[in-house]
Amino acid sequence: MCGIVVIHDLSDTNPNDGGAPNSEAGDGEEGDTGSRMLARLRHRGPDGSSDQRVGRTWLGHTRLSIVDLEGGDQPLPDESEERWVVCNGEIYNHRALREVLPGPFRTESDSEVTLHVVDTWGPEGIARLRGMFAFCIADSGGGLVAARDALGVKPLYWARDGERMVFASELRSFEPGLRERVEEFPPGHYWTPERGLVRYVELAGGNVNEFATRDRAKEEIRGSLIAAVRARMMADVPVGVFLSGGLDSSLVAAIMVQGADDAGLAVHSFAAGVEDSPDLRAARTVADHLGLKHFERVYTEDEVLDVLPDVVRSMEAYEPSLVRSAVPNYLLAELAADHVKVVLTGEGADELYAGYDYLRDYDDAEDLQDELVRSVEGLHNLNLQRCDRVTMAHGLEARVPFLDLDVIAIAQRVPIGWRLPGPEGQEKRILREAFAGWLPEEILWRRKEQFGDGSGTAALTSRLAERLVPEPDWESAPVTGLPRPRTREELAYQRIFAGHLGGFRADRLLGRFATA
Repeated sequence: MCGIVVIHDLSDTNPNDGGAPNSEAGDGEEGDTGSRMLARLRHRGPDGSSDQRVGRTWLGHTRLSIVDLEGGDQPLPDESEERWVVCNGEIYNHRALREVLPGPFRTESDSEVTLHVVDTWGPEGIARLRGMFAFCIADSGGGLVAARDALGVKPLYWARDGERMVFASELRSFEPGLRERVEEFPPGHYWTPERGLVRYVELAGGNVNEFATRDRAKEEIRGSLIAAVRARMMADVPVGVFLSGGLDSSLVAAIMVQGADDAGLAVHSFAAGVEDSPDLRAARTVADHLGLKHFERVYTEDEVLDVLPDVVRSMEAYEPSLVRSAVPNYLLAELAADHVKVVLTGEGADELYAGYDYLRDYDDAEDLQDELVRSVEGLHNLNLQRCDRVTMAHGLEARVPFLDLDVIAIAQRVPIGWRLPGPEGQEKRILREAFAGWLPEEILWRRKEQFGDGSGTAALTSRLAERLVPEPDWESAPVTGLPRPRTREELAYQRIFAGHLGGFRADRLLGRFATA
């Protein structure tokens, strides 16, 4: 939805303490630094940019307008203008929360709800939010609350710079002199100067009440996903779907069509791949079956080579499997941004329902359960980071219904044995059974392919990357400051990453943090 930059003064003596929240926002060192940082995030919010000084805090925001197009500009104040928020993301249950919060509300923006939640229930109330978000709330008395959603769907990084805490949506935003101290802000946490870092939600369900019958499990799986997709169709702008032709994105598209038919709307679908790739063929089948308004991005080897550096720089990562899947997603986002501002994707289903081939090697149910929880908790460094960056590079917002907290909770109640491959080796069998009749049989039971493979991109990127790193280069020293590359392909991506984001410490960006 947006990009945010926040600079908070921790010192005991701050000339802005007690000052009016509407004082000149760009005044002083924080304003100069913040303005430069915010300019680097303009791609995340092409519809507007604004900033505000509030007490000890400088707030900056670039906006992608999706909800309350006229009244939702940020930084956004409460009625008293004592407390202001900058938020990147969407709060899907904001209307339900408005019915129980005292208000008053100034706008129809979903982001405004965060102000009232924290004011009414304190930072612990953040656990009541359902959505994807990273936000900071500053008050004129000098307070600050920073928070990130439970899964880390939306990004947030932070660093301590002397007597300042600096926050931003992307790594590229940070000044070179600060980069070695930048860390990822952990998902499911909030931070205040008084309490430090506090976890407000746990993803692992512990001892859950497992479903007793397969039919009940399928009913709950189906109902929770339908509710999650419909919640993520919330927008005042057109909404589309990334369609690979695989099970997960096809189910999302089918549910969207059902909701769109009720409103008399058309669902836009977008697919990408090399000519005659499996994903393109399958996506056409789904689009024809569902009556989607379908668009395709067919690309060549030369186009992949041209776009590789932009993909790595946008994604802010160099892991080869991520880059391979990011290339078609990047080109897909470029196409989709010409038609819609929001897309839904199928991210997360494989982590919930054991869709990856390597999970077949787990013999012990408890070990498999632990691995599925670990893989969901680690998505913020992997697929979710890729998904956010390649879409926001084009001013496009991606939403992930499979990672709705209620969908996750239902998946955790499915006995682990029911999530194992079926008699014929088909992964995610119970998910497929839950939606029998919703898709053509050849799509409902299509075997999983990694997006880079199905789109025909994986072989291209591997071959092209090796062209970028001749054999003699591979024998020389790797990029300084990054882990030793495992392949020539990874070294190629590391070099692009280091040229764009030199100075960051990789160990600080992988979720290794201390909770106060």
